[in-house]
This record gives sequence, C-alpha cells and structure tokens, in this order.
Amino acid sequence: MNNAQLGVAAQKKTQSVNHIPAMAEESKAARPVVSYSGTQQNELLAALPHPDLETLVEHLELVPLPFGKELFEFGSKLEYVYFPTTAIVSLLYVMEDGATTEIAVIGHEGAAGVSLFMGERATCSAVVQSAGYGYRLKTQYLRDAFTKGGALPQLLMRYTNALFAQMAQNAVGGRHSSIEQKLCRWLLDRLDRSPSNELKVTQELISIMLGVRRESITAAAGKLQDEGLIQYRRGNITVLNRQGLEDYAGECYKVAKSEYDRLLMDVARA
Repeated sequence: MNNAQLGVAAQKKTQSVNHIPAMAEESKAARPVVSYSGTQQNELLAALPHPDLETLVEHLELVPLPFGKELFEFGSKLEYVYFPTTAIVSLLYVMEDGATTEIAVIGHEGAAGVSLFMGERATCSAVVQSAGYGYRLKTQYLRDAFTKGGALPQLLMRYTNALFAQMAQNAVGGRHSSIEQKLCRWLLDRLDRSPSNELKVTQELISIMLGVRRESITAAAGKLQDEGLIQYRRGNITVLNRQGLEDYAGECYKVAKSEYDRLLMDVARA
C-alpha cells in the first residue's frame, strides 16, 4: 500500500471513529426518558422503595408493545424482563401441532420474563395481547439488583407465588370448569388489567387462548349476553355486570385473584 492509499485509509478511519460518538448521542437522545412517576404505573416497580428503584431506573427502557409482538418464545434465552404498564401479555404454551393454550396473563400488576439464573431459557412463549406500553430491563441488571438484596428479592418471590397460583387455577379450571366459567374468568382477567370495561377481542382469539372450539365461545358469549352480563359487537366486548361475571366464574377466578390481593396487602405492610 503506497503513501496515498495509507492517507486515504487513515482519513476514512478517522471519519469513522469521529462518527461513532455522534451516532451514540443521537441514539441516546432518541431513547424515551424514564421518569419515576412513569414507573409507578407498574405495581411491582411502584412497590419498590425509592433506593431499590433507583438502581433500576437508569437501565429501564420505555418501549411500545404492539398487539401480537412476541417478547420471547419457548426455549429462547431470556434477555429482557418486561414490566407492562398499559399493555397486556399472554403466557402461552404452544404444542408441536400448533395448538395454543394460555397459561397466564400479565398486566400492570407484574412482570414477564423474570430470569434469576445465567443462561435461563423460557419455559413458555409471551405474546402481547392488548397493545400498550411497558418497561423492559436486561435480565443481567435484574440479577445484579437481586443479588444485592433489599426489597426486590422478596417482592419477586411473592409475585412468582401469585403467578404460580394463577397458572395452577388455570390448569384446574381447564379441567373442571364449564365453557361459560372459563370465558368469565378470561374476561375478568383482562378487565383487572384494563382501564375500562370495554375489551377489544374477537371470539376466534378467545377460542385459541382457551383451547376450545370457536362455536363453543360463540354459544357461551351469547348466553352471557342474554343474561345481561356482557354486550358483544364486532370484536368489542363491554362488561355490563362485573359482579355477575365473578359469581358465574366462581372459584375459577377468585382463588388467583385473592392471591394477588394478598400480595398487594403484604407489600403495603412491608
């Protein structure tokens, strides 16, 4: 390589090096600012004492969670934990033949993708079912904060227990509950995590999540509508009588709900 070629190469290298900080600044500027008040929209983050939350805030990212976005899939490495604020996330188990069953639902009360061990892989898939926003955090930062102690470890263990109660009740309900009870519980789970009594959802999606035939959901929804509990119109379900849905769902819903209520009470006393 002659001197002229060396000069051109050096100039290109200098331009490239000088360009990196500018790109980093642009990326940093484009990142949404995370405020303490914003994190309070997620109940797990809101329950953390200020010093504990402060260790996480600088690493949190506010991200849009559009409908249908897959946050992680079965067997994948868990790189991020998500703290939804206005979005709702479904944890799904997908069979080899493509059959899908929802095993839990997560909204502003919890987190999806908690990983406390290096190299841990997902035991299910997580898909955004209702669009909104949430905070994401690299799992390594979560593990670092966890090992420091404080309020975070106890809070995560309590939440995991509540999430397990929901999964266990879903398994029991899937075997022993009627289609109407399953539908009521499913609607109530979303209602607990939604800002209003209106849900944008199709009967086809509900049938996929519950692992039942669409015709069964149509019949069950029609029965609930005839009894004045819901109103269904073109992909929109309006809950007219929440207490009626709770009475209909019975134990199928109340056991998991009481566990979450106990979690919040324990956190409030801590």
